[in-house]
Amino acid sequence: MKKMVIPALALALAACGGGDAQTQKDEQPTQEQMGQEAPQETTEAEQAEEGDGEAKAGEQDVAKLIEEAATGEHRSEANIARNEYRHPVETLTFFGIEPDMTVVELWPGGGWYTEVLAPTLTDGELVAASFAPKPEEPEHYRNRIYKAYEEKLQGDEVYSNVELGMLQPGQKVDMGEPGSADMVVTFRNFHSFINSGIEDEVLAESYKVLEPGGILGVVQHRAPEGADAKESAKTGYVPEAYVIEKAKEAGFELVEKSEINANPKDTKDHPEGVWTLPPSYRLGDKDRAKYEAIGESDRMTLKFRKPAEEKPAEEN
Repeated sequence: MKKMVIPALALALAACGGGDAQTQKDEQPTQEQMGQEAPQETTEAEQAEEGDGEAKAGEQDVAKLIEEAATGEHRSEANIARNEYRHPVETLTFFGIEPDMTVVELWPGGGWYTEVLAPTLTDGELVAASFAPKPEEPEHYRNRIYKAYEEKLQGDEVYSNVELGMLQPGQKVDMGEPGSADMVVTFRNFHSFINSGIEDEVLAESYKVLEPGGILGVVQHRAPEGADAKESAKTGYVPEAYVIEKAKEAGFELVEKSEINANPKDTKDHPEGVWTLPPSYRLGDKDRAKYEAIGESDRMTLKFRKPAEEKPAEEN
């Protein structure tokens, strides 16, 4: 509630002992005389409405910032075209990203989402926790992806707020100090965590680096309900219930689910798994029009929270 402002004249009159009540009443300044010195009180409902309006305006500002990043000149036409399927504005808004956050992106791959996250975090920082390369296997695909990503970060000023870290449980984990991140995000990687047998460690490290109340955002190709996670992960798809179960086991709370990245056209039974669909087209030109019509995969979009620390009991 706003406090009423009492003009000096009214205080002076109230302090005087002389004169009867009617005289004092007549001498009180009117609301018109007081002018701006007597603001009207606002009700709790009005204050709540003002707060909602400010929140919506803030969301619109962040959404605009994400949109500008997603369509920026630093991005290729091919990557911009994929906005139609990956919905970066809606997804990051759903997760609750803010420009001043410290965000950790797990296994950024070629950097499709890094291209959006870095310029969105105008007053924040992005820690790109990549997988480890495999120098002992020169032809391994991870070496190519890691090198290309490293060159991407070095090649454009837009990535000046990105720190290249690492997430390879059992080998090296460098994601920041415990409790240093506001948000951890990972896009279409959970099947790889399962296939590598590290999903529990990944979630544990994510929990550790987040501050109390911090957010974990997960987007993942979604397997049919009831599918065996270990088997379906080989095709790139994971049951939604499995991801939720594992996150809860790690200590996270499920805040909300979204169908932002859902695709009912995806039958999830393709010859080469999820990589049959765009943008991979692992079958080449075979049935390309069919898979192009389906579009990118059906995906779950999950928002988790690390519980806030309990407040210490107040002393009597």
